Amino acid sequence: MAQKPSIPKGTRDFSPIEVAKRNYIFSTIKTNFEKFGFQPIETPSFENSETLMGKYGEEGDRLIFKILNSGNYFFSKNKIELPNNIVELQHKSAEDISTEELIELNKFTSKISEKALRYDLTVPFARYVVQHQNEIEFPFKRYQIQPVWRADRPQKGRFREFYQCDADVVGSNSLWQEVELVQLYDSVFSQLGLNGVTIKINNRKILSGIAEVIGASDKLIDFTVALDKLDKIGEEGVKKEMLEKGISNEAILKVQPLFSFTGTIVEKIEKLAQLLATSEEGMKGVEELQFICEHVNEIGLQTATLDLDVTLARGLNYYTGAIFEVTAPKGVAMGSIGGGGRYDDLTGIFGLKNMSGVGISFGLDRIALVIEELNLFPETVTATSKALFLNFGLEEAKYAMKAIAKLRQEGIKVEMYPDATKIGKQFQHADKRGIPFAVLVGEEEMKNKQYGVKNLVTGDQQKLSFEELVNLLKENK
Repeated sequence: MAQKPSIPKGTRDFSPIEVAKRNYIFSTIKTNFEKFGFQPIETPSFENSETLMGKYGEEGDRLIFKILNSGNYFFSKNKIELPNNIVELQHKSAEDISTEELIELNKFTSKISEKALRYDLTVPFARYVVQHQNEIEFPFKRYQIQPVWRADRPQKGRFREFYQCDADVVGSNSLWQEVELVQLYDSVFSQLGLNGVTIKINNRKILSGIAEVIGASDKLIDFTVALDKLDKIGEEGVKKEMLEKGISNEAILKVQPLFSFTGTIVEKIEKLAQLLATSEEGMKGVEELQFICEHVNEIGLQTATLDLDVTLARGLNYYTGAIFEVTAPKGVAMGSIGGGGRYDDLTGIFGLKNMSGVGISFGLDRIALVIEELNLFPETVTATSKALFLNFGLEEAKYAMKAIAKLRQEGIKVEMYPDATKIGKQFQHADKRGIPFAVLVGEEEMKNKQYGVKNLVTGDQQKLSFEELVNLLKENK
């Protein structure tokens, strides 16, 4: 007996209903991207390894899927020297490999793999901007909806293959872009019916300023990574991690107010201004936050709430200004469903200096899970054909197909059962598909130019002219 096929862990098949629901989210996001003036681009599913490696930090490098070069490299004339501990390494997970082992493994990998699946859409976008800089009109507002791949440990809401939906602006330092991106988040989630999401905002300059005033500037990354875990491991857990990373007790005592940082946005900004008064970098961050928050508040949001979260750091190292993270409405156990921020010189890694950008991303898979949990998908999203024409034979089928062609021209979803089989089986098919009407065409209907229509929900049956059939199916859209 043949073994049942399977798919790799962290990937999924999607049923017609699931695809319809995902397309509904895609369509909503895309409509809003374009409404805000963003233009679509696409980049290849894989990039040259050198484009991706070293752009996401050590942790990100571990999660990049490498593509083996074509050809038999191990038996070529140029023998490839294997690392001494290659057998030992192949039994370790990505998380358990040390930095030294990773360096040795990367040297070997670069000899047999020159390409890799894209880890996100932002770095490929930076590469696109640099490569096409002479063709682009700046500021350039782009959106991109494509799959990405990460060799992560699969869990609820986290997959190895998933879609990202990004919107970025490059070529402008204006903070009005951040104001607009907050409005874009609000517009999308309001249209999806996800009322009550919280858009958290912070600024990397503020985190740098805090590290400076507590005397831990050299530990900025360790400090921000630990602080970012406050909602996961609690105050004591964060303090313990900071101590383990070499941050002193005295420094931790100075940031104690951050662990219970409450109040309105205005009050929080005032507290930050006092805390960071001696830090030029920190005060610049405060001024940027104040501009964004004041203008978002003045313009107003539909259903989302903007909140200043000083513990928000986000893992990617290239953020330099505002940082965003969106959380689901209260009562839904789910991680962030969106995030992003300002990056002052991302294109600099490819040689194009002083090209500031800011962008946000929507977590499609998590958004879908939240909408499903809250039962917010409209019934029309998964609506199937409005009517199934039953097949009574060759002549009846020809008569039916002429009507079907005209109905489709009217924008009505209809179909015919392909085989002239038992009528009971055809009714069963319509029922399982959730098709609300069955159309029966026999000799009498053909003679009188009519159509027998049965409502499969109520059981009512009637004979209609073509015009009456059109009206009935349009009324029940």
